Amino acid sequence: MPNAILDPTGGAAAVNSAVAAPFALAPRRPDLAGARIGLLENTKQNAALLLDELGKLLVSEHGAAAVTLFRTKTSFSLPASDDLVAEYVRECDVVVTGVGDCGSCSASAAADGVAFERAGLPAAVICSDAFAATADAMAALRGAPGYRYLTTPHPVAILTPDQVRERAAQLAGPVAELVTA
Repeated sequence: MPNAILDPTGGAAAVNSAVAAPFALAPRRPDLAGARIGLLENTKQNAALLLDELGKLLVSEHGAAAVTLFRTKTSFSLPASDDLVAEYVRECDVVVTGVGDCGSCSASAAADGVAFERAGLPAAVICSDAFAATADAMAALRGAPGYRYLTTPHPVAILTPDQVRERAAQLAGPVAELVTA
């Protein structure tokens, strides 16, 4: 019997079912006025602080109503479960996820963004620029070649809290633009 080869994409069956339908972005709101924001943190160093700061800025500067859901994934390298995606769809109008600051977490973040979009929820994925090739490959594998996400200079994990806040301020406008029309 030949040796089994592990699938680093999260499972061939899951990938095949995820790409059965043509990919289209979720419908966009004209702006974030009154929007319920969801944040999905992937356990990477500084991801929670960056997303928390982004959530505050989306409320204070872009008119979102509130951050209504903030969850932490059980593993940075695994895509969000169907149940988690469904919870965000029920509780939020848009979602911001990341931070892809390594190869596997960037791929996972891109897979999450594609899953949220397929479920009808506009998503902003944030990855560090050093791992754009990994995020691009996973998006294409999930049936969304050219999926647009945001990059930030690598690394994020070693930044001080003040530097993370500065990074959030730089990303808030692009995040708002990515999830709106």
